[in-house]
Amino acid sequence: MWRNLRNVCLYGLLGVFGSGIFLPATARQPNAPLHGRKLQSDQYTIARERMVREDIAESGVTDVRVLESMRMTPRHEFVSTSQWPLAYFDMSLPIGERQTISGPFVVAYMTEQLDPKPTDRVLEIGTGSGYQAAVLSPLVGTVYSIEIHEALGRRARTTLRRLGYTNVITKIGDGFVGWKEKGPFDKIIVTCSPEKIPLPLIDQLVEDGIMIIPVGQRYEQTLVRLQKKAGKLERSDLVPSLFVPMTGHAEERREVLPNGENPSLANQGFETCLPDSQTPSAWYYGRQETLLENGEAPLGQRHLLLQNSEPGRPAHIFQGFPLDGRAVREVTISYHVRAQRLGKGRIPEATPGVAIRFFDERRVRSTRLAAPLRINSSEWQRVTSSILVPNWSREAILQIGLMGATGQIEVDQIEIMPADRS
Repeated sequence: MWRNLRNVCLYGLLGVFGSGIFLPATARQPNAPLHGRKLQSDQYTIARERMVREDIAESGVTDVRVLESMRMTPRHEFVSTSQWPLAYFDMSLPIGERQTISGPFVVAYMTEQLDPKPTDRVLEIGTGSGYQAAVLSPLVGTVYSIEIHEALGRRARTTLRRLGYTNVITKIGDGFVGWKEKGPFDKIIVTCSPEKIPLPLIDQLVEDGIMIIPVGQRYEQTLVRLQKKAGKLERSDLVPSLFVPMTGHAEERREVLPNGENPSLANQGFETCLPDSQTPSAWYYGRQETLLENGEAPLGQRHLLLQNSEPGRPAHIFQGFPLDGRAVREVTISYHVRAQRLGKGRIPEATPGVAIRFFDERRVRSTRLAAPLRINSSEWQRVTSSILVPNWSREAILQIGLMGATGQIEVDQIEIMPADRS
């Protein structure tokens, strides 16, 4: 499969950087007449089928029950009507309170890793829009879901009730203390990232139960699968991940805090991998990427190969980092690269190189700036580009890849250096 996706991120980066399909105008009208509603329903059904086929199944999710639930769950009902045209992109969408609805692939991937059974009692931490709970609803016995934001919790409860998800029970409160009176639980799924696994969740998981949770530093996390054996957790690291910031004491008590005044990248040379894998840590949402260890890296032992043979298909990898535009006016990006057989993409803007997507503190405002690769050489070269930083930027995501063009590039030792804002 060309979309052998090994890394996930709740920002939904394919949508952030451009991928998917817009719904036609008739599907954008929430108050359409009766014949318009039928057409609207048909268009959403078509959009969901494409989403499942191209964004989820092609990316490696194979569980038939999970795919069917993704095909039947009306994602557009869990976002505002202004977001309906974007509902079936593989991307996250803002839902208020600085939170987002997860991208469809991320939801499907985490659901599959949870291994849902019809009799399961599942605890979800971070209700958000209610979409993840809705996807789980037909796959398990009961979903207990907790949301710390009162406004989001009330809205999600109303939506789930209106759509008939009667086996989803919601609560407003701190999810990291769990829901003791409803426990223990067969499965626990967490959609926000603490530095460490909360002890109450471990206590409320049954023997042989499974927990899916992202853990780690703010911009360097790993999605892990935990199974309780003899009272202890057996851990399997799944993929690097980037989840939106938490709210409450867990986020405030982080031991390692992001520093947007001194942005930098982790694992710049792809030397560090997840245990027992060829997946580079800190880098995520890779498409058509291969980690090479063939003695040809300009520095260290490993470097990354990105290749694509069909115009428009993504071949890239991402990393997030803090970036405060009040302190940094410009960043310089430098990396080792060699390129072969570069061809055109579907649009003129589809040129290999690097791009940065900037976000404001509420992740509502964003903009993307790119620095195209100007060379086409089979010899290693050091390339340096500069990108201006918006004053309102508070965090950013770097993308490096072919950007929809064809051919291959090999990259190593990607670095970002800030310039002080005068």
